[in-house]
Amino acid sequence: MGRYILNRVFIATPLLLIISFLTFVLINLSPLDPAEVVLQAQGVPKITDELIVQTKEELGMDQPFIIRYFDWLIASLQLDFGDSYVTGKPVWSLIAPAFLNSFKLTFVSSVVIIIMSILIGVICALKEGKLADKSVRGISFFLTAMPSYWLASILIWYVSVKLNLLPTSGMDSYKSYILPVIIITVSYAGIYFRNVRSSMISNLNEDYVLYCRACGIPEKKITVHILRNSLQVSISIFGMSIPIILGSTVVIENVFAWPGLGSLSVKAILSRDFPIIQAYVLILAASFVLFNTVSDIINAAMNPRIRNDL
Repeated sequence: MGRYILNRVFIATPLLLIISFLTFVLINLSPLDPAEVVLQAQGVPKITDELIVQTKEELGMDQPFIIRYFDWLIASLQLDFGDSYVTGKPVWSLIAPAFLNSFKLTFVSSVVIIIMSILIGVICALKEGKLADKSVRGISFFLTAMPSYWLASILIWYVSVKLNLLPTSGMDSYKSYILPVIIITVSYAGIYFRNVRSSMISNLNEDYVLYCRACGIPEKKITVHILRNSLQVSISIFGMSIPIILGSTVVIENVFAWPGLGSLSVKAILSRDFPIIQAYVLILAASFVLFNTVSDIINAAMNPRIRNDL
């Protein structure tokens, strides 16, 4: 198992380096001069060529591209993403609390999504082809197709404005989580439960299920065993749900004024705050690689054949 973990880490390391390089390249391909952006953010009334050259020297932008990349990479490994062009504050001091707020929402939503997906997936698999199965799948298709911002607006109007039951914005208490978590769960549980359902149906048709029933093993024990085998297929999907949700909360965070990465990234894009954008992209990409690696390790721990085949 230790050898498998080392191999997965070895594979993930060059992937992260490639992602960091592409992130730095894409930002630097912008037609806007970063030095000019800095001066505009500082409110300089008249931007001259001399000021641009001086700003580039101060920020190290006059160095060759590859040197600037390695300087940025080494600093990023120390969680030093530079200073914001707009506020002048260290990027980490802005992005760390925003990341924590987004992760709280993402974690709570992921737990709810996983629980709901497993419950609904098991019920639909056991009721395959019956009214309950068809009804749940039909409703899930309808809800998944609904735009999240539209559903969020409807819930805010009805639950928060008309009934005055829940807050419309912020994260002041546990009540602030309810509406955003509902929206995210509706958007993703309808997708993930179908994976559990299909995997369960596939395992229900295996020979070991027929043998267990012939031996008189209680149906509950058989269902638990089938679920355990089915979840081996779904672990990778569930593991990737966290970075997927983390990267897709932009709309929800802006609708509910949630002070997270999504809100911060939108503000950074509108104000052309490149250091924050670079940090945001790098953190999201790293989270995808990290959770994919962790999912593979969990799968290998549950299924020895995976780590033996490596």
